[in-house]
Amino acid sequence: MPKAATAGSAKRELHLLFQLGEDRYAISAREVAEVLPLRQLKQVPETPEWVAGVFQHRGRMIPVLDLNQRVLKRPALERNSTRLVLVYFDAQRGEHACVLGLILEQATNTLRLSADAFTSSGLEAGQPDYLGPTQANERGLIQRINVHGLLDDALRAVLFKAAQQAGDAPA
Repeated sequence: MPKAATAGSAKRELHLLFQLGEDRYAISAREVAEVLPLRQLKQVPETPEWVAGVFQHRGRMIPVLDLNQRVLKRPALERNSTRLVLVYFDAQRGEHACVLGLILEQATNTLRLSADAFTSSGLEAGQPDYLGPTQANERGLIQRINVHGLLDDALRAVLFKAAQQAGDAPA
């Protein structure tokens, strides 16, 4: 006779784990398009320091953010575990969504996390939109990143326009 599902077990969702400093974060695997090694990037002038640049991938120009630079004010270290993670900026649109690259340290593991176990930290007021709820496990807290909150409308327009223009430029 099969075991009954435990509460919340049916809602366990795969997440890509990474670190910013000593803190652990997660992005839902549904939002991840692809995980790549680091690539050479073309800079985008007059954007914030944490906009690492753009690169061409599978016929598309992809804008890239360095999350370490944004959060910790230092660029990501070039380690074997540092990855260029392509995410759907609007995951509900699936493959038709804009794709955004994120440079993430220690982005080599996945973990199934219960959607119900993520809870508010109580500190949301005044925090950036990309910082989501937290969940505790045996190794400490994990905070979910809300991909759609990484860019405000103005920067989104600049980056995706720059990516389009870079794609139209002769090689």
